[in-house]
Amino acid sequence: MSASLVPIRQAAAAVMASMVLMVLLTSATHAAPMRAATEPPAPAQAQTRDAVSAYEAGQFDAALQGFAAAAQKGNRLAQFNYAMMLLRGEGTSPKPQEALVWLRKAADNQMTHAQFTLGDLSERGELVPKSLEEANRWYARAAQGGHVQAQMALATNYFTGRGVPRDYGKAFTWYSRAATAGDGGAQYIVGSYYERGEPGVVDKDIEQAKIWYARAAAGGDPGALAKLRSLLEEGLRAKSGGSM
Repeated sequence: MSASLVPIRQAAAAVMASMVLMVLLTSATHAAPMRAATEPPAPAQAQTRDAVSAYEAGQFDAALQGFAAAAQKGNRLAQFNYAMMLLRGEGTSPKPQEALVWLRKAADNQMTHAQFTLGDLSERGELVPKSLEEANRWYARAAQGGHVQAQMALATNYFTGRGVPRDYGKAFTWYSRAATAGDGGAQYIVGSYYERGEPGVVDKDIEQAKIWYARAAAGGDPGALAKLRSLLEEGLRAKSGGSM
């Protein structure tokens, strides 16, 4: 998508996506361990659930021991939660390097949130050497697994050429996946792609643009609502022969 055709809002959304991701990672690395509710069957499930219950009860020593034991047995949620507790120094003194070891174990165990977290750490150079290429590799793994924040991060990096060759087609693919998953910012951007059209990527399709702007607007995006109204008004003027 040529720079001259990129809507100001689209470019701003891409920048804001990166900023929001930084905030989300900070929250993730300083938040309570993730619940086991969405974890598929895995080793030491009962042990992990007990550790989550202990954590929620403020029994950090018991939670740390429980997550450590379940993590050793290969439970990826326990591996992630154990890493978070080590990083925060809950039930122990802060141990960032050991936390990083378990975060990588969870990522290699196909936990998409751990993969996304490693990607963002790599992008910011926190705990690990700064590497946009490494960040995008982790984002790609998480994005393939359905992690919406990773899909947005990867799309934004393809759109801006950050750590990867600029590729509006790949950016559109990942924005589309995030949009389909319900991300409002991605829905706006997909609508913008359809409104403008991009040679070799997507044809101009105002009806599709309306659909995606409407979805973003339904999620509370005032800019998407304004875009939708503008397109609807343009359509009415065209039907009335410009008399409106």
